[in-house]
Amino acid sequence: MSTLTLSERTLQLPRQHPKLFLLVATILWWALYQSLIPASEALVAALPVDRNSALGGALQFFLYDTPKVLLLLTAVVFVMGMINSYFTPERTRALLAGKTEGVANVMAASLGIVTPFCSCSAVPLFIGFVQAGVPLGVTFSFLISAPMVNEVALALLFGLFGWKIALLYMGLGLTVAIVAGWVIGRLRMEAYLEDWVRDMPRVQATAGGDAFTLVERIEGGFASVREIVGKVWPYILAGIAIGAAIHGWVPEDFMASFMGKEAWWSVPLAVLIGVPMYTNAAGIIPIVQALLAKGAALGTVLAFMMSVIALSLPEMIILRKVLKVRLIATFAGVVATGILIVGYVFNAVL
Repeated sequence: MSTLTLSERTLQLPRQHPKLFLLVATILWWALYQSLIPASEALVAALPVDRNSALGGALQFFLYDTPKVLLLLTAVVFVMGMINSYFTPERTRALLAGKTEGVANVMAASLGIVTPFCSCSAVPLFIGFVQAGVPLGVTFSFLISAPMVNEVALALLFGLFGWKIALLYMGLGLTVAIVAGWVIGRLRMEAYLEDWVRDMPRVQATAGGDAFTLVERIEGGFASVREIVGKVWPYILAGIAIGAAIHGWVPEDFMASFMGKEAWWSVPLAVLIGVPMYTNAAGIIPIVQALLAKGAALGTVLAFMMSVIALSLPEMIILRKVLKVRLIATFAGVVATGILIVGYVFNAVL
C-alpha cells in the first residue's frame, strides 16, 4: 500500500504522467485567469473604501493586474522554458556563425524573440558571438531584439492589449533590431571592440544534438519559472503599483498634455526619460497600460517602452566591459534614432 501523501503524489505527477499534468495545469490556469475580475472586485468591495474613489480605482487596478500579469508571465515562461531547451547559447551561435549580413540580421533578430537572454547576460553572449565569428552587426541585432522583443513582452502585451498591439510591437521591435544591426555592421566598427575581445582566438560553434524527453522539458519549464519569475516579480509589483497610482490619481487625458500626439517633443522626452530607468518588459508594461488609459499617445508610449528595455543605462555600463565608448555611443545613437522614428510614425498614422 502506498504511504505517499496527497502533496507528494501531486509533486510526482509531472514525472509519472507528464501529459496529464500539462492538461490539468492548463485547466487550473484558465480557471484562475477567468476568476480574476470578480475576485478583484470582491476584494475591493470587502475593503472600507469607495470603489469609485481614486483609492478604490487604484486598489482594483493593483489587485486585478498583479495576479493577471503573474499568471501570464508564469505560463509563458514555463512554455518557453520547455521550448528554450533547444535554443542554448551554443546552438544560437552555431545558427548565426558563417551567415552573411542582411539575412543573418533577420535571423538574429528573430532568434531574439525565443531566446531567454537579458541585458545581464550581454557580455558573455557578446564574447561568445565574437569568438564564433558572428559579424558585429548581426550580434547587435540579436542583443537589441533579445531583451526588447522577447516572449514575455509579447505575451503580456497580448494579454493586456490584444493581438494587434502585440503584433505591432513585435514588428516595430524587429525592424529596429534588424536595421540598427545592419547599420552598425555597415559602419565597420570592429576596431572599437576592446583589444582583449578583438584578440580572442576564434572557436568553432557547434549546434549539438541534445534530445530531451517531455519530463525533462517540463523540468526545464519549472527551472525557467523559478529563475525568471523569481527575479522579476519585484519589478512587476513596482510597475503595477506605479500604474495603479497613475490609474487612480492622474486625471483623465492629463498625459495628453505632454505625451500626446500634439506635443512634438513628447517622443524624444519619452526616450530620454526611459534610458536611465532599469526594468524589464514585465515591469514596464503595467505602467504603459496606465499611461495609455490617461491619454498618452501610442507611438510615444511604445518609444518609452522600447527605450527602457533596449537602451537602459545599466546595459550600457555592462557593455562597456567589451566595447569602447565610441561604439557604445554609436549603438545608442542608431537604436535611439530607430525608436524616435517608430514613435513619430505611429503618432502620425494612428
